[in-house]
Amino acid sequence: MLARVRSAAVLGIDAYLVDVEADIANGLPSFSTVGLPQGAVKEGRERVGAAVANSGFAFPLKRITVNLAPADVRKEGSAFDLPIALGILAATDQLSPTGGRPERTEAERSGCPALEDYVVVGELSLEGAVRPVRGALPIALAAKLGGFKGVIVPVQNLPEAGVVDGVTVLGAASLADVVRYFAGAAALAPAHVDRHTLFARCTRDDVDLAEVRGQEHTKRALEVAAAGSHNLLMIGPPGSGKTMLARRLSTILPETILEEALETTKIHSVAGLLPPGASLVTQRPFRAPHHTISDAGLIGGGSHPRPGEVSLAHGGVLFLDELPEFRRSVLEVLRQPLEDGFVTISRAAHSLCYPARFMLAAAMNPCPCGYFGDPSRGCTCEPFAIERYLSRISGPLLDRIDLHIEVPAVPYKDLSCERSGESSATIRERVNHARRRQVERFAGRSLFANAHMTPRDIRRFCRVSQQADALLKTAIARLRLSARAYHRVLKIARTIADLAESAAILPTHVSEAVQYRSLDRPRG
Repeated sequence: MLARVRSAAVLGIDAYLVDVEADIANGLPSFSTVGLPQGAVKEGRERVGAAVANSGFAFPLKRITVNLAPADVRKEGSAFDLPIALGILAATDQLSPTGGRPERTEAERSGCPALEDYVVVGELSLEGAVRPVRGALPIALAAKLGGFKGVIVPVQNLPEAGVVDGVTVLGAASLADVVRYFAGAAALAPAHVDRHTLFARCTRDDVDLAEVRGQEHTKRALEVAAAGSHNLLMIGPPGSGKTMLARRLSTILPETILEEALETTKIHSVAGLLPPGASLVTQRPFRAPHHTISDAGLIGGGSHPRPGEVSLAHGGVLFLDELPEFRRSVLEVLRQPLEDGFVTISRAAHSLCYPARFMLAAAMNPCPCGYFGDPSRGCTCEPFAIERYLSRISGPLLDRIDLHIEVPAVPYKDLSCERSGESSATIRERVNHARRRQVERFAGRSLFANAHMTPRDIRRFCRVSQQADALLKTAIARLRLSARAYHRVLKIARTIADLAESAAILPTHVSEAVQYRSLDRPRG
C-alpha cells in the first residue's frame, strides 16, 4: 500500500517542500530510501524502525520503499525521520481510521486532522521521542507559502517556527503523540509567541560605551558608522582601546525590524546556532573570528555548504581584530560581500546565495611593534618593515572601508577621570533618529542605510553645495582618492548631515567626512 506525507528540506537559508512517499509491498524484508538521500537520511531507516517498534506499533516485515521527491535534489539532515515513520504507519493502516488514504468520508474529515494538510519534520530517537532539527523557521515559511493548514515540528522548535503568522504551528514530543493527533485522540501543543515581548529587550546590556574613558573622537566615529552602517577601521598602538570600542559598537546599532530579525534567524537556524527555546534573533549579531580562520570559515562553503562568519554577522557587526594578521587570501574574499551584501557559493550540483549585509569593524596597529607615531614611545621598526606590514591589506579592500580612524593612547588624566561619557542608550537614540530619516528617504527602495546607496542614489541624495564641492575637489586632488573613496566620503557626509538633522550636506559635514580617511593621507 502507498501513503504520502508532506515534509520540507533546507537549501541555503530557504526551505522547499518534499513529498515523502512510502510504499509497502510483499517480498523479502527490506528498507530502501531513494531520492538522493545523504548520510543522515540513509541512517534514518534504523532510527525509524526502532522508534516505530518502541512506540508500540508494528513495523512491517515487508519490502519498504521510501521516495523523497523531487528526486533530483540532494536531501540532507535528520528531519525526514518523523514523516517517514508516519508514511509507514499510514501505509499499514496504523495512523488513522483511513490509513492515510486520500479518500475520506465527511465524518472522518470532521473528526480527524488530514495528514495531507500538514508539513511534518522531526528527528526520531530510538525510543520514539522527537528531537529538534535545523531550519524550523524557513520550513514554517515554506509551509505557509505552500498553502498548508499547519506544520508539525519538534516541541523544542516551537518558539522558532511559531513566529510565522498565517499557518498553524504544532509541537510534537513523540511519534505516539503525532499518531494520536491524526487519529483524533489527542491534541498537539500549539505555538504561543508574543513578538512585542521579543523586541522589548533586544540590545546588549553587559557592555556600554560609557565605560570607555577618553577617545571622544573615536566614539563620534562609531556613532557615524552605526548611523549609516559604514565599515570602520581603527588604527592605534596596543592598549589604546580599539577592541574595547569595537565590542561596544553593537550596543549603539539601531533597533532591529521584523524583516531583518527573520532573515538573521533563518541564517542562525540553518547553521545550528540558534539557542534552545529561542524564537527570533532580535539582538544584532557580533562576530569576532580569530585571524587563523580559513576562507570557507569566513565566507561560507565546504563540501556541504554552510553559512560563514560574514553571513552569521548579517545585520550586525563582523569584527576583525589585528587585521594584517589575517591571511591575504582570507581578506580578499571580503571584497564581494562588502560590495554586494550577499555571498554566492557555487558547486557542481547547485549554487547557493547567503545574505551578508554586515558592518565591518577592524582594528590594527600602525606598525609591527605598534608604536609608530606614538609621542610617548618610540617606534623600533624599519621603514621597509612598516610598508610591508601595511601592504598586507590591499588597496581595493581599504577602499571598501568607509572610515579610517586613528586611535591614540589614552592619557592618564582621562584614565583616572571619574566622569563617564555618554551611555550607549543615549547615542543609540540619535542613531535611531538618523536611521529613521534614511528609511523615509529610501521609501519604496530595498535600501535601509546610507552605506547601501548605489552611484545613482548618491547622485540623487548626496548633492552638495558649491562650497562643499570646492572642499571635496581639494581633498580629492591632495589625497588622490579613487572614485570609490569619493563615493564613500559623500555617503559619510550624508550620514553626518542626518545626525545633525540637516537636509543639505554642508561644508562642515564634508570636512568631518574627509577626516575619517586617515589612511589616504601621506604618512610621515
